[in-house]
Amino acid sequence: MVVFIVIVTTAIAGVIGALAFMSGHSADPLARKQAIAIAESLMQEIQQMPFSFCDPDDVNAPTASGYGDCTNPQNASLNGPTPATESRYSANNPFDNVADYGGFTMPGGGCAGICRIGDATALAGLNAYSASVAISQVGGAGAFAAIPANGALQIVVTVNGPANTTIRLTGFKVRYAPRI
Repeated sequence: MVVFIVIVTTAIAGVIGALAFMSGHSADPLARKQAIAIAESLMQEIQQMPFSFCDPDDVNAPTASGYGDCTNPQNASLNGPTPATESRYSANNPFDNVADYGGFTMPGGGCAGICRIGDATALAGLNAYSASVAISQVGGAGAFAAIPANGALQIVVTVNGPANTTIRLTGFKVRYAPRI
């Protein structure tokens, strides 16, 4: 009888331990799914932007065949918007080129959390998340060997969230200038 009680008690303790672990980690998939949704949304937003020699507002953008043809070239920096007055949250002067997102972070730049494009109001429930974007030139090597060094960009979106969640998406954008 004592052996039976010891075996049953051990089994019950194991089951209770497993249930406690599962209930303690049940929010992890939700945090991961939310981080993936944020990363995919930001990556899609960036990849849908033009990647041309000139800022799309530049009058020479449709015909420029190099940076020298632009009043406002997009080669100045991959670490912030060109011109510097552009903001992801501005309705009047928004980001309008892939290169504008280089070095972009949320929270930051006028947003106190994760915000929609064109709106600096933080989305409720996402204050535990942060996002960052890194952009680098990858032309002239590997799969992009036939493209000039500045003709292909690698976009890396990193989202950090609760429960040590880190999601990193990598995408690419190839220049299709001179047309925007």
